Amino acid sequence: MRRLLYLIPVLVFAGVGIGLALGLTRDPSILPSALIGKAVPEFDLPPVEGLDRPGLSSADLKGQVVLVNVFASWCIPCRAEHPLLMRLAESGVPIYGINYKDKPGQIGAWLGELGDPFRRIGADQSGRIAIDWGVYGVPETFVIDAKGRIRQKFVGPLMPQDIDQTLLPMLAKLNG
Repeated sequence: MRRLLYLIPVLVFAGVGIGLALGLTRDPSILPSALIGKAVPEFDLPPVEGLDRPGLSSADLKGQVVLVNVFASWCIPCRAEHPLLMRLAESGVPIYGINYKDKPGQIGAWLGELGDPFRRIGADQSGRIAIDWGVYGVPETFVIDAKGRIRQKFVGPLMPQDIDQTLLPMLAKLNG
């Protein structure tokens, strides 16, 4: 019986070691999303103050493959990814924006400085819509298919390898 008691800590240690080893084999940049494959949450956001364009709603995201980027002018990683969004928009990829908790008037100056890749932008002042989308933090980018379903989620700023290796092939497949 005493030998069995000595074996328990060894088994616990082995279990923890196996769990850690499995955890090290996973990509930490991939966060699961319960919304992959599901319809975009219903929402209707007002326009961003100071921009002369309509807001954004879930109805705007149906009928074609689009990207939805959740961003803010105060977000340093959003600034870093912005040139890549500009490049995608210039190549014809439709990009819509959800502006997350920005101060009124800030986003117009930010887009004036960096360029505007967005077809429409909705203002999520309360952050409620971001919660419905399962946003962990800004920036996050979603691929939405023509039926209005979320097909992919990128957490953090898009990187060139994300675009070349994952995003563009997925867009080609969904548009094909």
